[in-house]
Amino acid sequence: MINRPRRLRTSPAMRGMVSEHSVEARQLILPAFVADGISEPRPIGSMPSVVQHTMDTIKRTAVECAEAGLAGIMLFGVPKDEDKDANGSQALDENGILNRAIRAVRQEVGDSLLVMSDVCLDEFTDHGHCGVVNPDGVVNNDLTVLLYAEMARMHAECGVHVVGPSGMMDGQVLAIREALDDADHPEVAIMAYGAKYASAFYGPFREAVGSSLQGDRKTYQQDPANVRESLREVFLDIEQGADIVMVKPALPYLDVLRVVRDSVDVPVAAYNVSGEYSMVEAAAANGWLDRDRTIDESLLAIRRAGADITLTYWALEWAQRHRR
Repeated sequence: MINRPRRLRTSPAMRGMVSEHSVEARQLILPAFVADGISEPRPIGSMPSVVQHTMDTIKRTAVECAEAGLAGIMLFGVPKDEDKDANGSQALDENGILNRAIRAVRQEVGDSLLVMSDVCLDEFTDHGHCGVVNPDGVVNNDLTVLLYAEMARMHAECGVHVVGPSGMMDGQVLAIREALDDADHPEVAIMAYGAKYASAFYGPFREAVGSSLQGDRKTYQQDPANVRESLREVFLDIEQGADIVMVKPALPYLDVLRVVRDSVDVPVAAYNVSGEYSMVEAAAANGWLDRDRTIDESLLAIRRAGADITLTYWALEWAQRHRR
């Protein structure tokens, strides 16, 4: 007698019954950009359908995210070019764009959607690096960590549920956890970018945040050749108080995602980054790929590799398209 696996593929109902993995809206987070000094959403050329939001449109988008059942929205602030400086001081301005956006979105959605914030200085520095740069051109780790801690404290005061330190500075998670606890915000969770690689796939993001980076971030982001190094970073972040750890990018690093998921007992996130998004959008625009099927397959691959949580620019669209 021949064993026929195809019997379990004969109909949508049969395939659905035996499906091993699935993507759900509750697992998805929408990264979103809000810019200072604009009156209309500003399209991002390299990321079709993604915009820099105004304060009004970011609030409306957050409401849509909540209604679609998403887990959260990750906010990135984009200051005016003239407000950037070497120390990223706008990040610590109570009325800076990111702090205002956190307050506005939290007031709009309450606890119906997790309000998350990027804790990094690259959007706010005139040199585009993720921290304060010494005269020799090297990022000052310890001074930068102090600024991250204060930035996270301010975000907590503004009402954020989750902070996402993304700068890959040594000791950043411990400093942020201590700052949050000392400021009586023990409920604010930390989603640490534990395995963040110095990747070519961030190119469109640089346009999205108006980055002025010259050079690269290879001295603090991780080498794409290394996996053991990622585990070391992840274990350190958990030891220092991370509630969730992240792998970034997602699709080119599914092997790393799988290793991290198998090695830790905290939730694991993956960031489906701008370059991954833009490649699919460009190919679909040229008729080379079925866009919806490719999006679905990409998010399923990330889930199958072990992600409990996925940050993706398709989050809201996907949830609305699959709403039952």
